[in-house]
Amino acid sequence: MTTPRRALVVLGSSIAPEKNLPAAVARLAACPGIEVIAVSGVYESPPLDRPGDPWFHNVALALETTLSPADLRREFRAVEALLGRVRSGDPYAPRPIDVDLVAFEGVEGEVAGTRLPDPDIAKRAYLAVPLAEVAPDWVDASFGRSLREIAAGFDLAAEQVRRLPGPGLG
Repeated sequence: MTTPRRALVVLGSSIAPEKNLPAAVARLAACPGIEVIAVSGVYESPPLDRPGDPWFHNVALALETTLSPADLRREFRAVEALLGRVRSGDPYAPRPIDVDLVAFEGVEGEVAGTRLPDPDIAKRAYLAVPLAEVAPDWVDASFGRSLREIAAGFDLAAEQVRRLPGPGLG
């Protein structure tokens, strides 16, 4: 049996997020080899480089998993397809769901076409803030500081990132 490791995941949706985010969390929780151990609140942020498009809702998950990063990515793509995601050449296009592995315990570098940890964590409030909610003390060598410290460095009003009221999805 493989020893479970922690992983951090960010979900995003700009098409029917009130339906797609809970559906994605439920589907991920049902995947063999994945245990969802924490779910952040829902955060709203504007679309990148696409004024006029619907705003995104993001949620972070902390997982324990026996799957490899590559196997996780395959599971994530299956969940995305099931919920109607069609990948286009535009990484910022509106979408029903986006499931991204952003950090994996003990892994640093390129894995299955994904850079771990995601360097955008330190650059994007919509990633750092919900991640800090589920794993505030997570420190990765590439950042040299905790997710709590990274998140505290953002001006959420200036970034237009806000936590939506309500209990969240967890």
